[in-house]
Amino acid sequence: MSNYLISLALGFAVGIVYALLHVRSPAPPPIALIGLLGMVLGEWLWPYLRGL
Repeated sequence: MSNYLISLALGFAVGIVYALLHVRSPAPPPIALIGLLGMVLGEWLWPYLRGL
């Protein structure tokens, strides 16, 4: 559970830095979330495919 909280806190901190520096996110939020979903699915799928 602490890994999730650390990840959330770091993401929040980066978001604040982006806002303070007036930097736009590299990807629009929906596209970024889809990319993260792909990363998670790939992480789960790779060991399964390697075992086949």
